[in-house]
Amino acid sequence: MNGKKDSISRRDFLTGTAAGLVLTGSNSAFGSDKIPAKRPNRAIRFAHFTDIHLEPGRNAPQGLTAALRHTQALDDKPELLITGGDNIMDCLGADNNWATTQFNLLKEIFAKECKLPVKHCIGNHDVWGWDKEKSKITEQEPLWGKNRPVKEYDLPGRYYSFDKKPWHFIILDSTHPDKSVYTARLDAEQFDWLQKELETNKDSHVCIISHIPILSVATFLDGDNEKNGRWTLPDEWMHLDARKIKDLFRKYPNVRLCISGHMHMVDRVVYNDVTYICDGAVCGAWWNGNQFEFEEGYGVFDLYDDGTFEHRYIPFGWNVPEKPKT
Repeated sequence: MNGKKDSISRRDFLTGTAAGLVLTGSNSAFGSDKIPAKRPNRAIRFAHFTDIHLEPGRNAPQGLTAALRHTQALDDKPELLITGGDNIMDCLGADNNWATTQFNLLKEIFAKECKLPVKHCIGNHDVWGWDKEKSKITEQEPLWGKNRPVKEYDLPGRYYSFDKKPWHFIILDSTHPDKSVYTARLDAEQFDWLQKELETNKDSHVCIISHIPILSVATFLDGDNEKNGRWTLPDEWMHLDARKIKDLFRKYPNVRLCISGHMHMVDRVVYNDVTYICDGAVCGAWWNGNQFEFEEGYGVFDLYDDGTFEHRYIPFGWNVPEKPKT
């Protein structure tokens, strides 16, 4: 086990990580994730692997292998692994050969190293060919766009749901085409589906997974905002429809937890008793070390029968191999 992991206190377990950020827009300190003195029954423990950014180079295969072995060697092993999107390095600007290489490598490593059931979420870099200038894609290819990750990950659709009673999991599709390749939002069809999912599952606690954060503090700290003298927030860093989604959640107080990736940073926002956790990155800074203060790692979530939960971000001890001397 990684020594750094073992040194994390119970307080850090409940609040994310020592480096994590907390923003509360709720009257209660930690909203719906405040754990009572008497521990409730645990419904499920799952690992969240977001932003793997796998490719044959950068020692990424060794890094993903190390992360999978680490989580499955935990004393209290997760029952499920959920990926948070951007599982491969990039498919937006990839030709067919490079896209095939990346997806096949991911499937090969998971088949060899992962003994847990896996649920996938689509990230922006999993989408094939939207950067037409680089990919030379015509849009006539059968697997163009999100058809490719849906097929490669064997998904029921680009968004879907599943149950682990008394919790209901909703996997969203955050990424949509835009003049700057993509933007972060839900399309009308998906928003209607989400509303129906929440209406149908009012008796379950709800956990939502999206690649791009619905709400996040980290989005304000990725970039030199001081240079411009004002906060800037690109529309691909956080959901443009966050207000609309937040208003929907107000109608369904059983929405407890929203988990994302994309920023390669860790934070926690509690707003109107919904907790939003941005959960770092398996690859750190794309397998080149830490992303700002955050190490290569993954999240572990414990969800309880009463709707409470615990989160821990666990660095898996990855050391960037030294480049050979020339």
